[in-house]
Amino acid sequence: MVPPRTQRDRLFQNVDSIIGPEDDIVYPEGLTKELDYELELAVIIGKTGKWFGPDEAVDYIAGYTVFNDITARDIQRREMQSGVFSFSKGIDTFCPIGPWIVTADEIPDAQKLNMELRVNGEVRQSGNTDNMVLSIPHLVAHHSPQGYSAGDIITTGTISGVAAVQPNPFDFYLKPGDTVEAEIAGVGTLRNHVVPWSAAHDKPFVGTLYTD
Repeated sequence: MVPPRTQRDRLFQNVDSIIGPEDDIVYPEGLTKELDYELELAVIIGKTGKWFGPDEAVDYIAGYTVFNDITARDIQRREMQSGVFSFSKGIDTFCPIGPWIVTADEIPDAQKLNMELRVNGEVRQSGNTDNMVLSIPHLVAHHSPQGYSAGDIITTGTISGVAAVQPNPFDFYLKPGDTVEAEIAGVGTLRNHVVPWSAAHDKPFVGTLYTD
């Protein structure tokens, strides 16, 4: 998995950016030129609670789903100065999750799940949840002082292979016409299609390109 930085709570993830399986990821050409993918396991919280340890955390886990943490890397570089990634990850349609919630009792060991992300059928990310920096119970317990409500979602960090770390990232960044499949064994395959702004909106884009 990636270093612990990506396993911190993304404090201001925009819930309105959530889309489901087969929904379109809209490429906002006027905001970014570096649209990246991040396959992650998402943990669904099942009940209200706070201030508990790893041994109790399992009681708060209702299930799991697949999360593709779409990120505008050119915007993210600016946000890294504060360490809080909100705009770069919270733009409309940048939060695909699904295709469903698998209840915790259906997953014998959430720390032994194969993960794979494909773009147009080409494998871009491949790994396993057993390489996580923090175990799921420790991650859930770590954020418990913030307080949980049923339905809260925690993401666990991505695996190697994102576009930004490739020798030539622009050969790997997402573009309109791409199909992204994010798969976690036992949880499901989340499939989304990248479309241009014009395919999703009647009006021309209004905004400012946010680059270095």
